[in-house]
Amino acid sequence: MTAQLAAEAAKASGNGQLILAAVLGIAVVIVLIAWAKWHPFLALVVGSAVLGLVAALGPSKTVTSFTTGLGSTVGSVGLLIALGSMIGALLAESGGADGIVSRVVNSVSGAALPWAMAGVAALIGLPLFFEVGVVLLVPIVLLVARRTDVGLLKIGIPALAGLSVLHGLVPPHPGPLVAIASLNADLGLTLMFGLICAIPTVIVAGPVFGNFISKRVHVPVPALSATAAAGSPDAGGAELADQPGAVRPPRNPGFWPSVLTVLLPIVLMLARAIGELTLEQGNGVRGALDVLGNPPVALLLGVLVAMWALAYRAGFTRAQTSSVIGGSLPPIAGILLIVAAGGGFKQVLVDAGVGTVVADAAKNAHMSALLLGFLVAVGIRVATGSATVATITAAGIVAPLAATLDKPGVSLLALAIGCGSLFFSHVNDAGFWLVKEYFGMTVGQTIKTWSVMETIISVVGFACVLLLSLVV
Repeated sequence: MTAQLAAEAAKASGNGQLILAAVLGIAVVIVLIAWAKWHPFLALVVGSAVLGLVAALGPSKTVTSFTTGLGSTVGSVGLLIALGSMIGALLAESGGADGIVSRVVNSVSGAALPWAMAGVAALIGLPLFFEVGVVLLVPIVLLVARRTDVGLLKIGIPALAGLSVLHGLVPPHPGPLVAIASLNADLGLTLMFGLICAIPTVIVAGPVFGNFISKRVHVPVPALSATAAAGSPDAGGAELADQPGAVRPPRNPGFWPSVLTVLLPIVLMLARAIGELTLEQGNGVRGALDVLGNPPVALLLGVLVAMWALAYRAGFTRAQTSSVIGGSLPPIAGILLIVAAGGGFKQVLVDAGVGTVVADAAKNAHMSALLLGFLVAVGIRVATGSATVATITAAGIVAPLAATLDKPGVSLLALAIGCGSLFFSHVNDAGFWLVKEYFGMTVGQTIKTWSVMETIISVVGFACVLLLSLVV
């Protein structure tokens, strides 16, 4: 009996050291990002070192663990982010995004405008990063607000909601991809569940909340600043025109080619997920869908189709098309480094045994894995302001719990973490200041509108995840 008690005491002592290591590692990341203003990549590297050393993993094993996680994350996520960025760049530079927005906005009016803006933001938000989507959409929002009697926030909030929901819940955006890779979730299934959750979330946080808040916070339409004008779709050809031998494209590629190009990779990945659920193993159709719907293949096909349907139809030469594709890669270098370092941080968490300790504690406390993942992501998000860092850290902590879940459950866990990573954007988030400046709001107005909208997205999205968990 004494030996058993001694063993339990030793285990408790070891668990305490691991928890301390995790707390210190996460605290270092938070302090370096939020207070010292370090780049998240460096903060995650140093945080990983502190975590590994305090957890007694040893310098050599810590370095090996970190580099292994970094490499595997780049291999699984980096390719998808790069291909998605290429599609987004072709959509933006060819005028396809502008054509989609203009077609939808010109086809509706009055009370339907907020709903149209939410829909078009969600559509072009599929291949575009959030910041790029904001730069493309805000000038359109301002122009529409000027020529109609619909308030700025009534149009702008739905557009921001459509972009933000897709950014947090739907691959191939970096956040969802990181969660999927960390938890070994099925991408097609996560994509399908993410789209299901995205629809009611966009509706509540977009048109519904936009209508409510526009009556209580009055924001006049600001003058179209030089910054906004430079980022508008009409200026999209300026960057291209500055490149050697390039000229402004003579026309946009058309509405339907743009829409179908955006949707192609999504449809292929969804078809693969549906085939896995409905067709038997060895079925020829399922085999074809497995190949075509494999995420790298689906996105590569999307890039190849975009090169013709967007670039060629817009009048780009082969050199211009190559220039746009090449130009899409440098802006994502920082994102890739953060994601890669986050993968290393996650691997150190796992190899040190921190995740197992947290998983055991959650089981003993009978806490839902979905709730734990959501709450951890919320805490890191509020502290650091980074949705990506919140996703990476939360996924690493709850990864062992994924082994106790079935295939749909793991996908829902990835989405729960994604929802938590969007909670209450405030002054430590770059997105907060981006929205504030573009809409000409005060800090207080931005908190009442943007910050509350992000919180609504987080909570409503998580509620949808919980409801889905009851039926799948």
